[in-house]
Amino acid sequence: MNVFVGCDIGGTNIQAGLVDIETGSVLTSNSIPTLSRQGPEEVLKRMAKLISDLVVDYHIDQKDIGGLGISAPGVIDLDTNTTLFLPNLYTGWRNIPVGERMKSYLGLNVAMLNDVRAITFGEWAFGAGKGVDSMACFAIGTGVGGGLVVNNQLVLGFGGTAGELGHQTVDLNGPRCGCGNHGCIEVFASGPAIAAEAGRGIRQGWSTIIMELIENDLNKLTPEVVAKAANIGDEFALEVWNRAGTYLGIGIANILTCVGVKRVVIGGGVGKAGDLLLNPIKKVLKERVHLMPLEKVELVLAKLGNDAGTIGMAAWIARQQGFDI
Repeated sequence: MNVFVGCDIGGTNIQAGLVDIETGSVLTSNSIPTLSRQGPEEVLKRMAKLISDLVVDYHIDQKDIGGLGISAPGVIDLDTNTTLFLPNLYTGWRNIPVGERMKSYLGLNVAMLNDVRAITFGEWAFGAGKGVDSMACFAIGTGVGGGLVVNNQLVLGFGGTAGELGHQTVDLNGPRCGCGNHGCIEVFASGPAIAAEAGRGIRQGWSTIIMELIENDLNKLTPEVVAKAANIGDEFALEVWNRAGTYLGIGIANILTCVGVKRVVIGGGVGKAGDLLLNPIKKVLKERVHLMPLEKVELVLAKLGNDAGTIGMAAWIARQQGFDI
């Protein structure tokens, strides 16, 4: 049984796919709206149907599926596969026995992880982290999530809460973060933070072509627009990206000094900015990392895109079932 199911419960959509665990390739996948206001029970029934339909459409017998891995954005009891708090889903999904329910619907063994830990494991097993025994992953989008692999093991800590790399303090007096802390990487380097920083500068009268690109409508201001302006050579936009990359670089420097990972993977929608982020990160690392061989560390972009979580969860349940991942 080399085929496993990877599934992600998101605030907006549920994505599931069948994965060949020998190659890490997604054989088939689909997504449906989460519609969390219908309640957890209805959502899980629809998720079970999504997976069953994938199995039928791919013409594979369900008994040939090795297991089901499910990720979700929040706090999960990994021992019982129960969601403790999913802040982006209606009602918060407190104490919902997701694993038990899905096993009863599909007859498959289930394992769960936080969504960005799933992305981390996927990138390490089959993506940008393949081939190294230690890796840090930053997934930068609406927030900044993260994960660590050390000695070929995903670092979980207490209840899977380890690896929240985006919630390191990088400015003691920084703005308050949604997590309750002040000065996290997330308040400086997330997509909304980058757009907000550009918006502040525009309101203060800084000279920039961004307003032309958004037709003077600040509602159209996104990180992608700021990246477009920076790539054209707009000095203000470049400064915005430099600020985000600098704070991200401080966090990465902390990880390298404390953990000494061999590869750092940058993913998520904001990660698509490429060198706009990587160049200031590299500058900061040269300035701040002195106690480990920085020249042996690779800083790379993620490879698996939107399939990272699906592949990661399939790989995770496969490892739980005894596969050498």
